[in-house]
Amino acid sequence: MQTVAHILHSKSIQSVCRVAPTATVLDALKLLAEKSIGALLVMEGERIAGIVSERDCTRKVELMGLSAGGTLVSEIMTSSVICVGPDHSNEQCMALMTENRLRHLPVVDNDKLIGLISIGDLVKDIISEQQFTIQQLEHYIHGVRG
Repeated sequence: MQTVAHILHSKSIQSVCRVAPTATVLDALKLLAEKSIGALLVMEGERIAGIVSERDCTRKVELMGLSAGGTLVSEIMTSSVICVGPDHSNEQCMALMTENRLRHLPVVDNDKLIGLISIGDLVKDIISEQQFTIQQLEHYIHGVRG
C-alpha cells in the first residue's frame, strides 16, 4: 500500500482550499462550486479550526431553517477534525474514513497542514496499484509461455 505522501505527490492539485470561520456559508458554497470540490478546511491562521463540506452546507442550513448568506461557517462546521500524517497508509486512511463516515482527511506533518486527501484520491490510488499488479502478472504469464 502507498503512503499518504505518495498520494499527495501524485495529485494534480497541491493546494488546500480553505475558508475562515467568519465566512458565510454562501461564500463557502461559492468556493466549493468554483473549485468543484466537496469540502473546505476552516482555518484560523495556520490552525485547523474545522472542516465544512457541501453536505454540511446543504443539510445543516436547510434543516436548521437558516440562510446561507446569514450563517457563518463556524456555526455549521465540524470542529473535531481527524487528521493523518504523510506516513499513514492508504489502508489506514480508508479504515479511518469508514469508521468515522468521512470523505476528507487533512494531512498534517509536524503540526503543519500539508494537504487534504479525499476518498476519491484513495480509490484512485488503489485502482492504480491494482492495474500495476495486473500488468506485472500479465508480463509474468506471457514471459513464462514465451
